[in-house]
Amino acid sequence: MTLYDSLRGRFRSSPSNHTVRRVRGSRRATVFGVSVTAVAIALCGELLAADTPTLAQLAEANGAYMGTELTQNLLSQPTVTNIAGTQFDMVTPGNEMKWDTVEPSRGTFNFGPGDSIVAFAQAHNMRIRGHNLVWHSQLAGWVTALPLNQVQAAMVNHVTMEATHYKGKLYAWDVVNEPFEENGALRNDVFFQAMGSGYIAAALRAARAADPAAKLYLNDFNIEGIGTKSNAMFTLVQSLIAQGVPIDGVGFESHFILGQVPSTLQANMQRFANLGLDVAITELDDRMQLPASSANLTQQATEFRNVVNACLAVSRCVGVTQWGVGDADSWIPGAFSGFGAATLYDGNYQPKPAFSAVALALGATSAPPPPPPPPAGPCQVNDVVNAWNTGLTANMTLTNTGTTTINGWTLGFALPGGQVITSGWNAAYSPTNGQVAAANLSYNGVLAPGASTTIGFQATHTGNAAAPTLFTLNGATCTIR
Repeated sequence: MTLYDSLRGRFRSSPSNHTVRRVRGSRRATVFGVSVTAVAIALCGELLAADTPTLAQLAEANGAYMGTELTQNLLSQPTVTNIAGTQFDMVTPGNEMKWDTVEPSRGTFNFGPGDSIVAFAQAHNMRIRGHNLVWHSQLAGWVTALPLNQVQAAMVNHVTMEATHYKGKLYAWDVVNEPFEENGALRNDVFFQAMGSGYIAAALRAARAADPAAKLYLNDFNIEGIGTKSNAMFTLVQSLIAQGVPIDGVGFESHFILGQVPSTLQANMQRFANLGLDVAITELDDRMQLPASSANLTQQATEFRNVVNACLAVSRCVGVTQWGVGDADSWIPGAFSGFGAATLYDGNYQPKPAFSAVALALGATSAPPPPPPPPAGPCQVNDVVNAWNTGLTANMTLTNTGTTTINGWTLGFALPGGQVITSGWNAAYSPTNGQVAAANLSYNGVLAPGASTTIGFQATHTGNAAAPTLFTLNGATCTIR
């Protein structure tokens, strides 16, 4: 069965395989005949009709998907979930299906966080990409402490238990994640030490036995262009196919740096597709130095467009997933000091030039507007920031503007990219960057109608000292004064 046969029931429109290919070729010629970036920038602020297709609808019309990554803490943020559930049709959990979350101690499984992502996806008619089953990072400590002769049994059991739990619910699994070093050698992790290269085949076979319907992938970064590391991946999958090991696809993470998207991306994906495999852009972002300049945002739009066009040009490229919904929840500022602005939406979840460029690459005649924000709830926040060199303090006064007493509260907000909370007062803050939740302490959890409380924090920053945005109180959107 082809990808398009398996997805036909999900498409809002259901073109045949032949029709999908013809649409791709015809539309692609049009895209290359115009200055997409210039049009994209002009369209960003344009008020458009409510029936303009979403990114998901546009992708589906091309026989592909447009996905995003979500973490559990974002599910309480209406602005984020509104965009995720409207513009995207595939969800990858950020951390909720990784080993240290799912099996923190041997034989003890915690599927709750992953189940919450699955429930969100199902409620919004989205597919789910399982991420991931076997990875050297975010690995429970008990695994690396095992005698090597017990590692295979532990790995197979973990894969079997998790894949069985989600059987029939997931579109695909990243079965083995990031198996290669930059020089093309297999990573010398505990699985390789215990089983040699055979651990990859063992993991794939266990996943297929547990969930025969899920697509099985190997996933890695810096394999997007033709080179040493991608050649090693190519050789590996050739060997797996020759051995009859079940494998359906290769994921190209695509954590790009502005100006460094490889020119051989399309050719590289095509050679994997020629092996009979699906390929996918699985974790796309394109980071730049902060603060983001207009010129860099324009270049980013071109690069996002080029990545989408490369996928559309390869018949077995099944879709593109962005890593994060917007810049406010992106992992980039926390991992790469001074860098950010890597996604389609800015820190206030407004569409950037790259958003319009992607829409146009997918065949839109005008760029889809962002979904309207959810209605404001019974709360108001007055936010004052004082900044210096690489630090700042923020004081936020929260007022209950409703008519009922609040007994216990959590104030959610988006911390601008590059900011990391180092200390706080009058609330418990978690996490310290990205989408933050501030929970009341024992002495300030009750807010009568009209009552206020002030909380605050100190943070470091890498050049962006803007105030937090997108405040919610117990999930309801607050107005900002």
